[in-house]
Amino acid sequence: MEQSRASSEADAAASLLRSTHAIRERCGQLLARARSGDSRWFTVDDGYIANAAREVAEITKKRYPKLHVPLHSRWRHLEAGGVDRKAELDRLMEHLPRQTRLHALVDFTFVSVLLDGGAGADWSYTEAATGKTFTRSEGLAVASFHAFTSGLFSSDKGHPFQVDAAGLRGLSTDHLASAFQVRENNPLIGLENRAILLRRLGEAMAEQPEVFNEDGRPSGLFDLILTPFGSTVPPRTAEESAHDILSEILLTCSGIWPLDNAIGNVPLGDCWRHEAVRGEGASDGWVPFHKLSQWLTYSLLEPFTWAGVRVHGVDALTGLAEYRNGGLLLDTAVLRLRDESVTKKVWQPGDELIVEWRALTVALLDEVAVEVRKLLHTDANHLSMASVLEGGTWAAGRELAQRHRGGLPPLQVATDGTVF
Repeated sequence: MEQSRASSEADAAASLLRSTHAIRERCGQLLARARSGDSRWFTVDDGYIANAAREVAEITKKRYPKLHVPLHSRWRHLEAGGVDRKAELDRLMEHLPRQTRLHALVDFTFVSVLLDGGAGADWSYTEAATGKTFTRSEGLAVASFHAFTSGLFSSDKGHPFQVDAAGLRGLSTDHLASAFQVRENNPLIGLENRAILLRRLGEAMAEQPEVFNEDGRPSGLFDLILTPFGSTVPPRTAEESAHDILSEILLTCSGIWPLDNAIGNVPLGDCWRHEAVRGEGASDGWVPFHKLSQWLTYSLLEPFTWAGVRVHGVDALTGLAEYRNGGLLLDTAVLRLRDESVTKKVWQPGDELIVEWRALTVALLDEVAVEVRKLLHTDANHLSMASVLEGGTWAAGRELAQRHRGGLPPLQVATDGTVF
Protein backbone atom coordinates (compact mmCIF):
# COMPACT_ATOMS: atom_id res chain seq x y z
CA MET A 1 0.00 0.00 0.00
CA GLU A 2 2.82 2.40 0.96
CA GLN A 3 4.66 1.66 -2.28
CA SER A 4 1.50 2.21 -4.30
CA ARG A 5 0.89 5.57 -2.63
CA ALA A 6 4.48 6.67 -3.26
CA SER A 7 4.17 5.66 -6.91
CA SER A 8 0.92 7.58 -7.24
CA GLU A 9 2.49 10.67 -5.65
CA ALA A 10 5.47 10.44 -8.01
CA ASP A 11 3.19 10.20 -11.05
CA ALA A 12 1.17 13.19 -9.87
CA ALA A 13 4.29 15.26 -9.27
CA ALA A 14 5.76 14.38 -12.67
CA SER A 15 2.47 15.24 -14.36
CA LEU A 16 2.43 18.64 -12.66
CA LEU A 17 6.02 19.32 -13.74
CA ARG A 18 5.19 18.52 -17.38
CA SER A 19 3.33 21.78 -17.93
CA THR A 20 4.52 25.19 -19.06
CA HIS A 21 2.35 26.67 -16.30
CA ALA A 22 4.66 24.96 -13.81
CA ILE A 23 7.73 26.20 -15.69
CA ARG A 24 6.55 29.81 -15.55
CA GLU A 25 5.34 29.59 -11.96
CA ARG A 26 8.54 28.02 -10.58
CA CYS A 27 10.83 30.29 -12.61
CA GLY A 28 8.73 33.24 -11.47
CA GLN A 29 9.38 32.28 -7.85
CA LEU A 30 13.12 32.54 -8.40
CA LEU A 31 12.79 35.85 -10.25
CA ALA A 32 10.74 37.35 -7.39
CA ARG A 33 13.33 36.06 -4.94
CA ALA A 34 16.23 37.55 -6.91
CA ARG A 35 14.41 40.90 -7.17
CA SER A 36 14.05 40.86 -3.37
CA GLY A 37 17.82 40.53 -3.09
CA ASP A 38 17.71 36.97 -1.75
CA SER A 39 19.62 35.21 -4.53
CA ARG A 40 23.13 34.20 -3.59
CA TRP A 41 24.16 34.31 -7.26
CA PHE A 42 22.42 37.14 -9.12
CA THR A 43 21.00 40.62 -8.85
CA VAL A 44 18.31 41.86 -11.25
CA ASP A 45 18.41 45.39 -12.64
CA ASP A 46 15.00 46.08 -14.15
CA GLY A 47 16.26 49.35 -15.62
CA TYR A 48 18.25 47.34 -18.15
CA ILE A 49 15.32 45.34 -19.52
CA ALA A 50 14.85 48.19 -22.01
CA ASN A 51 18.50 47.76 -23.01
CA ALA A 52 17.98 44.04 -23.70
CA ALA A 53 14.77 44.76 -25.61
CA ARG A 54 16.58 47.34 -27.75
CA GLU A 55 19.25 44.80 -28.73
CA VAL A 56 16.55 42.28 -29.66
CA ALA A 57 14.42 44.81 -31.58
CA GLU A 58 17.42 46.06 -33.56
CA ILE A 59 18.61 42.65 -34.63
CA THR A 60 15.03 41.61 -35.45
CA LYS A 61 14.62 44.61 -37.77
CA LYS A 62 18.00 43.88 -39.32
CA ARG A 63 17.16 40.23 -40.01
CA TYR A 64 13.50 40.74 -40.89
CA PRO A 65 13.03 44.34 -42.11
CA LYS A 66 9.31 43.81 -42.89
CA LEU A 67 8.81 42.10 -39.52
CA HIS A 68 7.59 38.91 -41.17
CA VAL A 69 9.36 36.92 -38.48
CA PRO A 70 9.01 33.14 -38.73
CA LEU A 71 8.81 30.78 -35.78
CA HIS A 72 11.92 29.85 -33.84
CA SER A 73 12.47 26.41 -35.31
CA ARG A 74 15.07 23.85 -36.26
CA TRP A 75 14.04 24.54 -39.85
CA ARG A 76 15.71 27.97 -39.69
CA HIS A 77 19.08 26.31 -39.11
CA LEU A 78 18.47 24.22 -42.21
CA GLU A 79 18.61 27.43 -44.25
CA ALA A 80 22.28 27.88 -43.27
CA GLY A 81 24.50 29.22 -46.04
CA GLY A 82 21.45 30.41 -47.99
CA VAL A 83 20.51 26.84 -49.00
CA ASP A 84 16.84 25.81 -48.90
CA ARG A 85 17.27 22.25 -47.63
CA LYS A 86 13.53 21.83 -47.06
CA ALA A 87 13.06 22.34 -50.82
CA GLU A 88 15.91 19.89 -51.42
CA LEU A 89 14.21 17.30 -49.22
CA ASP A 90 10.92 17.88 -51.04
CA ARG A 91 12.66 17.20 -54.35
CA LEU A 92 14.22 14.00 -53.03
CA MET A 93 10.79 12.79 -51.89
CA GLU A 94 8.60 14.12 -54.72
CA HIS A 95 7.86 10.60 -55.96
CA LEU A 96 6.43 9.53 -52.59
CA PRO A 97 2.79 9.81 -51.43
CA ARG A 98 1.91 12.99 -49.52
CA GLN A 99 1.38 11.22 -46.18
CA THR A 100 4.75 9.49 -46.49
CA ARG A 101 6.40 12.86 -47.08
CA LEU A 102 4.66 14.40 -44.06
CA HIS A 103 5.75 11.50 -41.86
CA ALA A 104 9.33 11.95 -43.07
CA LEU A 105 9.30 15.64 -42.08
CA VAL A 106 8.13 14.78 -38.57
CA ASP A 107 10.65 11.94 -38.26
CA PHE A 108 13.50 14.17 -39.35
CA THR A 109 12.51 17.01 -37.02
CA PHE A 110 12.66 14.65 -34.02
CA VAL A 111 16.18 13.39 -34.61
CA SER A 112 17.55 16.74 -35.74
CA VAL A 113 16.33 18.50 -32.60
CA LEU A 114 17.49 15.73 -30.28
CA LEU A 115 20.96 16.07 -31.81
CA ASP A 116 20.98 19.83 -31.19
CA GLY A 117 22.59 20.12 -27.74
CA GLY A 118 25.64 22.42 -27.56
CA ALA A 119 28.34 21.23 -29.97
CA GLY A 120 31.26 23.08 -28.43
CA ALA A 121 33.62 25.58 -30.03
CA ASP A 122 35.97 23.05 -31.66
CA TRP A 123 33.58 21.12 -33.91
CA SER A 124 32.55 21.89 -37.48
CA TYR A 125 30.87 20.17 -40.41
CA THR A 126 31.78 20.61 -44.07
CA GLU A 127 28.93 20.03 -46.50
CA ALA A 128 30.13 18.10 -49.54
CA ALA A 129 27.55 19.50 -51.95
CA THR A 130 28.30 23.17 -51.23
CA GLY A 131 31.84 23.02 -49.83
CA LYS A 132 30.66 25.25 -46.99
CA THR A 133 31.67 24.69 -43.40
CA PHE A 134 29.18 25.15 -40.57
CA THR A 135 29.55 25.14 -36.79
CA ARG A 136 27.35 24.91 -33.70
CA SER A 137 23.57 24.64 -34.25
CA GLU A 138 23.73 25.22 -38.00
CA GLY A 139 26.44 22.58 -38.36
CA LEU A 140 24.45 20.08 -36.32
CA ALA A 141 21.34 20.79 -38.40
CA VAL A 142 23.12 20.35 -41.74
CA ALA A 143 24.92 17.22 -40.54
CA SER A 144 21.65 15.71 -39.29
CA PHE A 145 19.99 16.55 -42.63
CA HIS A 146 22.55 14.59 -44.62
CA ALA A 147 22.56 11.75 -42.08
CA PHE A 148 18.78 11.49 -42.47
CA THR A 149 18.76 11.61 -46.26
CA SER A 150 21.46 8.91 -46.34
CA GLY A 151 19.17 6.60 -44.35
CA LEU A 152 21.29 6.52 -41.17
CA PHE A 153 18.24 6.39 -38.90
CA SER A 154 16.21 3.87 -40.94
CA SER A 155 16.39 0.10 -40.60
CA ASP A 156 15.09 -0.27 -44.16
CA LYS A 157 17.65 0.85 -46.72
CA GLY A 158 14.93 0.77 -49.37
CA HIS A 159 13.15 3.53 -47.42
CA PRO A 160 15.88 5.93 -46.28
CA PHE A 161 13.62 8.92 -45.51
CA GLN A 162 12.37 7.65 -42.18
CA VAL A 163 13.35 7.19 -38.57
CA ASP A 164 12.31 3.93 -36.93
CA ALA A 165 12.87 2.10 -33.67
CA ALA A 166 15.08 -0.61 -35.15
CA GLY A 167 17.21 1.94 -36.97
CA LEU A 168 17.82 3.94 -33.80
CA ARG A 169 18.36 0.95 -31.54
CA GLY A 170 21.07 -0.25 -33.91
CA LEU A 171 22.74 3.15 -34.24
CA SER A 172 26.38 2.90 -33.21
CA THR A 173 28.32 5.82 -31.84
CA ASP A 174 30.94 5.22 -34.55
CA HIS A 175 28.36 5.57 -37.32
CA LEU A 176 27.04 8.78 -35.79
CA ALA A 177 30.62 10.05 -35.43
CA SER A 178 31.30 9.34 -39.10
CA ALA A 179 28.11 11.10 -40.22
CA PHE A 180 29.03 14.16 -38.15
CA GLN A 181 32.68 14.13 -39.29
CA VAL A 182 33.94 13.69 -35.73
CA ARG A 183 37.68 13.08 -35.51
CA GLU A 184 40.39 13.63 -32.94
CA ASN A 185 40.93 17.16 -34.28
CA ASN A 186 37.17 17.77 -34.73
CA PRO A 187 35.59 16.76 -31.38
CA LEU A 188 31.84 17.00 -30.78
CA ILE A 189 30.74 17.49 -27.16
CA GLY A 190 28.60 14.65 -25.86
CA LEU A 191 28.86 12.43 -28.94
CA GLU A 192 28.31 9.22 -26.96
CA ASN A 193 25.36 10.72 -25.06
CA ARG A 194 23.74 11.87 -28.29
CA ALA A 195 23.92 8.32 -29.62
CA ILE A 196 22.55 6.98 -26.33
CA LEU A 197 19.68 9.48 -26.50
CA LEU A 198 18.71 8.29 -29.97
CA ARG A 199 18.99 4.63 -28.96
CA ARG A 200 16.76 5.35 -25.97
CA LEU A 201 14.24 7.00 -28.28
CA GLY A 202 14.30 3.80 -30.33
CA GLU A 203 13.63 1.74 -27.19
CA ALA A 204 10.81 4.05 -26.07
CA MET A 205 9.13 3.88 -29.47
CA ALA A 206 9.40 0.09 -29.63
CA GLU A 207 7.78 -0.15 -26.18
CA GLN A 208 4.83 2.09 -27.15
CA PRO A 209 3.36 0.77 -30.42
CA GLU A 210 0.02 2.33 -29.48
CA VAL A 211 1.74 5.72 -29.87
CA PHE A 212 4.52 5.19 -32.40
CA ASN A 213 2.89 2.43 -34.47
CA GLU A 214 4.25 -1.08 -34.95
CA ASP A 215 7.43 0.04 -36.73
CA GLY A 216 8.14 2.64 -34.04
CA ARG A 217 8.38 5.98 -35.81
CA PRO A 218 8.27 9.51 -34.33
CA SER A 219 5.61 10.37 -36.90
CA GLY A 220 3.31 7.97 -35.04
CA LEU A 221 2.89 10.82 -32.56
CA PHE A 222 1.60 12.99 -35.41
CA ASP A 223 -0.97 10.31 -36.26
CA LEU A 224 -1.94 9.84 -32.61
CA ILE A 225 -2.59 13.54 -32.11
CA LEU A 226 -4.38 14.26 -35.38
CA THR A 227 -5.97 10.99 -36.44
CA PRO A 228 -6.75 9.21 -33.16
CA PHE A 229 -9.48 7.09 -34.71
CA GLY A 230 -7.32 5.49 -37.38
CA SER A 231 -7.85 7.77 -40.38
CA THR A 232 -4.82 7.97 -42.67
CA VAL A 233 -4.95 11.73 -43.24
CA PRO A 234 -5.73 14.59 -40.86
CA PRO A 235 -9.17 16.17 -41.35
CA ARG A 236 -9.31 19.36 -43.40
CA THR A 237 -10.32 21.33 -40.31
CA ALA A 238 -7.62 19.84 -38.05
CA GLU A 239 -6.60 22.01 -35.11
CA GLU A 240 -4.20 21.37 -32.29
CA SER A 241 -2.75 23.32 -29.40
CA ALA A 242 0.99 23.70 -29.11
CA HIS A 243 0.85 22.65 -25.46
CA ASP A 244 -0.96 19.41 -26.32
CA ILE A 245 1.88 18.53 -28.70
CA LEU A 246 4.41 19.26 -25.95
CA SER A 247 2.40 17.23 -23.44
CA GLU A 248 2.44 14.17 -25.69
CA ILE A 249 6.19 14.50 -26.19
CA LEU A 250 6.81 14.79 -22.44
CA LEU A 251 4.51 11.89 -21.62
CA THR A 252 5.78 9.44 -24.24
CA CYS A 253 9.47 10.40 -24.29
CA SER A 254 10.11 11.11 -20.60
CA GLY A 255 12.35 8.06 -20.24
CA ILE A 256 14.78 8.81 -23.04
CA TRP A 257 16.91 11.43 -21.30
CA PRO A 258 20.24 10.15 -19.91
CA LEU A 259 19.73 12.10 -16.69
CA ASP A 260 19.27 10.92 -13.11
CA ASN A 261 16.47 13.40 -12.40
CA ALA A 262 13.52 11.42 -11.09
CA ILE A 263 10.87 11.29 -8.39
CA GLY A 264 10.78 7.71 -7.21
CA ASN A 265 10.97 5.66 -10.39
CA VAL A 266 9.41 8.35 -12.59
CA PRO A 267 11.97 10.13 -14.82
CA LEU A 268 11.59 13.91 -15.07
CA GLY A 269 14.01 14.86 -17.82
CA ASP A 270 15.01 18.53 -17.86
CA CYS A 271 13.88 19.32 -14.28
CA TRP A 272 16.31 20.31 -11.55
CA ARG A 273 16.43 20.85 -7.81
CA HIS A 274 16.53 24.29 -6.18
CA GLU A 275 16.14 24.57 -2.42
CA ALA A 276 14.15 27.83 -2.59
CA VAL A 277 11.39 26.61 -4.92
CA ARG A 278 8.11 25.55 -3.40
CA GLY A 279 5.47 23.29 -4.89
CA GLU A 280 2.83 20.67 -4.30
CA GLY A 281 3.71 17.32 -2.76
CA ALA A 282 6.67 15.49 -4.25
CA SER A 283 7.14 18.25 -6.86
CA ASP A 284 8.40 20.56 -4.10
CA GLY A 285 11.90 21.84 -4.81
CA TRP A 286 11.87 20.98 -8.54
CA VAL A 287 12.20 23.51 -11.39
CA PRO A 288 11.11 22.23 -14.84
CA PHE A 289 12.51 23.65 -18.10
CA HIS A 290 12.03 20.96 -20.79
CA LYS A 291 14.22 22.97 -23.13
CA LEU A 292 14.82 20.37 -25.85
CA SER A 293 11.22 19.13 -25.66
CA GLN A 294 9.93 22.68 -26.14
CA TRP A 295 12.48 23.27 -28.91
CA LEU A 296 11.16 20.09 -30.53
CA THR A 297 7.58 21.34 -30.16
CA TYR A 298 8.42 24.72 -31.72
CA SER A 299 10.16 22.88 -34.56
CA LEU A 300 7.25 20.50 -35.15
CA LEU A 301 4.80 23.36 -35.61
CA GLU A 302 5.96 23.82 -39.20
CA PRO A 303 5.51 20.18 -40.33
CA PHE A 304 2.09 20.23 -38.64
CA THR A 305 1.24 23.44 -40.51
CA TRP A 306 2.51 22.01 -43.81
CA ALA A 307 0.10 19.13 -43.21
CA GLY A 308 -2.76 21.63 -43.10
CA VAL A 309 -3.14 21.70 -39.31
CA ARG A 310 -3.95 24.98 -37.57
CA VAL A 311 -1.83 25.09 -34.42
CA HIS A 312 -3.02 27.54 -31.78
CA GLY A 313 -1.81 28.61 -28.35
CA VAL A 314 1.83 28.91 -29.33
CA ASP A 315 2.45 31.46 -26.58
CA ALA A 316 1.60 28.82 -23.98
CA LEU A 317 5.16 27.61 -24.62
CA THR A 318 7.94 29.47 -22.82
CA GLY A 319 11.19 31.07 -23.81
CA LEU A 320 14.01 28.54 -23.95
CA ALA A 321 16.33 28.08 -20.99
CA GLU A 322 19.62 27.97 -22.86
CA TYR A 323 22.86 29.87 -22.88
CA ARG A 324 22.21 32.25 -25.80
CA ASN A 325 19.08 33.65 -24.18
CA GLY A 326 20.69 33.59 -20.75
CA GLY A 327 23.80 35.25 -22.15
CA LEU A 328 21.70 38.06 -23.60
CA LEU A 329 20.47 38.92 -20.10
CA LEU A 330 23.94 38.88 -18.56
CA ASP A 331 25.53 40.79 -21.45
CA THR A 332 22.89 43.54 -21.30
CA ALA A 333 23.21 43.78 -17.47
CA VAL A 334 19.63 42.78 -16.74
CA LEU A 335 21.26 40.05 -14.70
CA ARG A 336 24.47 40.62 -12.80
CA LEU A 337 26.63 38.09 -11.02
CA ARG A 338 27.30 38.79 -7.35
CA ASP A 339 30.72 37.19 -7.75
CA GLU A 340 32.43 37.47 -11.14
CA SER A 341 34.88 34.72 -10.21
CA VAL A 342 32.17 32.12 -10.92
CA THR A 343 32.81 32.69 -14.64
CA LYS A 344 36.16 30.94 -14.26
CA LYS A 345 34.68 27.67 -12.96
CA VAL A 346 33.05 24.88 -15.00
CA TRP A 347 29.58 24.16 -13.61
CA GLN A 348 27.27 21.16 -13.87
CA PRO A 349 23.70 21.56 -15.22
CA GLY A 350 22.28 20.66 -11.80
CA ASP A 351 24.33 23.23 -9.86
CA GLU A 352 22.17 25.85 -8.19
CA LEU A 353 23.84 28.70 -10.08
CA ILE A 354 22.97 27.17 -13.46
CA VAL A 355 19.44 26.15 -12.44
CA GLU A 356 18.79 29.69 -11.24
CA TRP A 357 20.33 31.28 -14.35
CA ARG A 358 18.06 29.21 -16.56
CA ALA A 359 15.00 29.99 -14.41
CA LEU A 360 15.65 33.74 -14.44
CA THR A 361 16.15 33.53 -18.21
CA VAL A 362 12.72 31.96 -18.77
CA ALA A 363 10.94 34.41 -16.47
CA LEU A 364 12.67 37.51 -17.85
CA LEU A 365 12.17 36.54 -21.50
CA ASP A 366 8.42 37.04 -21.04
CA GLU A 367 9.10 40.59 -19.84
CA VAL A 368 11.66 41.35 -22.53
CA ALA A 369 9.18 40.17 -25.18
CA VAL A 370 6.62 42.75 -24.02
CA GLU A 371 9.15 45.57 -24.43
CA VAL A 372 10.36 44.28 -27.81
CA ARG A 373 6.81 44.40 -29.15
CA LYS A 374 6.44 47.98 -27.95
CA LEU A 375 9.65 49.02 -29.72
CA LEU A 376 8.50 47.31 -32.94
CA HIS A 377 4.97 48.75 -32.64
CA THR A 378 3.32 45.36 -32.72
CA ASP A 379 1.60 42.92 -30.37
CA ALA A 380 1.63 39.27 -29.35
CA ASN A 381 -0.81 38.37 -32.12
CA HIS A 382 1.73 39.47 -34.73
CA LEU A 383 4.94 38.68 -32.83
CA SER A 384 4.55 35.58 -30.66
CA MET A 385 7.18 34.41 -28.22
CA ALA A 386 8.32 31.96 -30.90
CA SER A 387 9.00 34.90 -33.23
CA VAL A 388 10.63 37.00 -30.50
CA LEU A 389 13.02 34.10 -29.90
CA GLU A 390 13.74 33.82 -33.62
CA GLY A 391 13.99 37.52 -34.35
CA GLY A 392 15.32 37.86 -31.69
CA THR A 393 16.68 36.93 -28.36
CA TRP A 394 18.71 33.94 -29.57
CA ALA A 395 20.39 35.91 -32.37
CA ALA A 396 21.11 38.87 -30.10
CA GLY A 397 22.56 36.57 -27.46
CA ARG A 398 24.83 34.97 -30.03
CA GLU A 399 25.97 38.33 -31.43
CA LEU A 400 26.74 39.73 -27.97
CA ALA A 401 28.67 36.56 -27.08
CA GLN A 402 30.73 36.98 -30.26
CA ARG A 403 31.39 40.62 -29.42
CA HIS A 404 32.43 39.99 -25.81
CA ARG A 405 33.93 36.48 -25.71
CA GLY A 406 34.53 35.23 -29.24
CA GLY A 407 31.19 33.38 -29.19
CA LEU A 408 31.60 31.60 -25.85
CA PRO A 409 28.78 31.69 -23.28
CA PRO A 410 29.25 33.86 -20.18
CA LEU A 411 29.15 30.86 -17.84
CA GLN A 412 30.87 27.54 -18.46
CA VAL A 413 28.60 24.50 -18.25
CA ALA A 414 29.80 20.90 -18.58
CA THR A 415 26.94 19.90 -20.83
CA ASP A 416 26.62 16.33 -22.10
CA GLY A 417 25.02 17.39 -25.42
CA THR A 418 21.49 16.50 -24.28
CA VAL A 419 20.48 19.38 -21.99
CA PHE A 420 20.97 22.75 -23.69
